Amino acid sequence: MENNENQSIKERLVKDFKRFYNDKNPRVFFAPGRVNLIGEYTDFNGGYVFPCTLSFGTYCLIAKRNDDMINFYSDNFPEIGTITIKVGEYTNEKSQDWVNYPVGVLKMLEEVDFSLPSGADIYYHGDIPNAAGLSSSASIEIVTAVAIIESFDFILDKIEMVKLCQKVENEFMGVNTGIMDQFAVTMGKKDNAILLDCNTLNYRYSHLNLEEYSLVVTNSNKRRGLTESKYNERRSQCEAALSDLQKKLDIKALGELDNETFEKNKHLIKDPVNLKRARHAVSENQRTLKAVEELENGNIEGFGKLMNQSHDSLKNDFEVTGKELDTLAELSQNFEGVAGSRMTGAGFGGCSVSFVKREKVEAFTDYVGKKYKELTGYTADFYIVDIVDGASEI
Repeated sequence: MENNENQSIKERLVKDFKRFYNDKNPRVFFAPGRVNLIGEYTDFNGGYVFPCTLSFGTYCLIAKRNDDMINFYSDNFPEIGTITIKVGEYTNEKSQDWVNYPVGVLKMLEEVDFSLPSGADIYYHGDIPNAAGLSSSASIEIVTAVAIIESFDFILDKIEMVKLCQKVENEFMGVNTGIMDQFAVTMGKKDNAILLDCNTLNYRYSHLNLEEYSLVVTNSNKRRGLTESKYNERRSQCEAALSDLQKKLDIKALGELDNETFEKNKHLIKDPVNLKRARHAVSENQRTLKAVEELENGNIEGFGKLMNQSHDSLKNDFEVTGKELDTLAELSQNFEGVAGSRMTGAGFGGCSVSFVKREKVEAFTDYVGKKYKELTGYTADFYIVDIVDGASEI
């Protein structure tokens, strides 16, 4: 990843690193955030997702030490200060705050026999809004993994690294996320989205021809804590529905079903809430495949209609939107020049994503921002984003 803007940021961060860590020369790495265009809550259901990587993300600067101490510092959280951990002493401590994510990476690397031979000074800078659902946690995990692997000459396949960082979320942080976030942050490609089969990890790139449109991410600024959210509850509800269906159907995941098969067998799901959750997982998976087809045929408007349907399903069947995201979706969908808009991420706050005609972007942000503030009391932030490559050294 090399361009003038990133070189400028790199030069500034290197100066900051040298001031902070006494003139050592660091290597600099970057991992983007991600936005999922469509395919929400399908990843852990063995379905398809369609994410792309964003032009903001997490920078990691690293220099080796001659002792066995690892220092972590982030200029995003200066009030926390430096946290120092001894090589091999990797535990999840509440007092470590955000540092638990990179510590989890070191722990999982150690479990596959990648133990650090010495310590390191590590400095982070991120421009992903925290708790916005744009994958700040996966970004810091992946950038840490890439920085450690490259700096200490470890050899690890990218897909294996993706799986390892998912384990950080699942086993070290205690959040049962699917694999989409880490996969997208690692495997992203400039001007492309990734159609990923979360059941098999088969994937292909799909070029986003957005000449007439801009990709606009809108932050509701309604913060959500993923570990405190209903994420794990939704996952268990889907698993319960799958278990009911497996009494008759030979399937391993809800993502294996099409809409027709689901409708014929939905009576097997005894709990009405679980039925709604499963209906979303199945229909969203089919919508994702249809949406990619529309996009590849050059039909952004067709893609947008399916985005709108996705939001409706997340609102009514999966019940993960809330007033703020629903308000953003309604305002955006009804604005002339918007092909489609939906919540993205885990919901319960966070962001929406919209395709907006380029000449309408300024009017869109002005109108939606003003009306959203009037209706919710929150001030929305808007990001007109580019789609970039996945994690790498700068």
